[in-house]
Amino acid sequence: MHITLFSFGFKYGYAEADYVFDLRFLPNPYWDLALRPYPGTDARVASYVLNHPETIEFLALVQALLTFVCVALQAGKRQELSIAFGCTGGRHRSVAISEHLAAWLRQKGYQVVCTHRDMMQEAG
Repeated sequence: MHITLFSFGFKYGYAEADYVFDLRFLPNPYWDLALRPYPGTDARVASYVLNHPETIEFLALVQALLTFVCVALQAGKRQELSIAFGCTGGRHRSVAISEHLAAWLRQKGYQVVCTHRDMMQEAG
């Protein structure tokens, strides 16, 4: 199965995908002036995003859902899946979550492409 993950910022428009997740409820590294300039691919930003209790619970739920959905889709002979993760600006939370889940899906043996539509927008 080929899976496309991508991040985006809601303030730049919605994304179209099989599944779209809104991450604006997660703690935002934008408000930490030391982290604001760096994207979600930076280890400091990713650590900030991924280590909050809300994120840990969210990831457990999404991983359970994706495990179920991927198996079901493959059983139905579907070989493509697209999943979008959005936050306010598409630079921090959505990027960190997309990258984390892309690595997790690759470990499970899926072919994964991960892109970031709005990551290079101004950090504010």
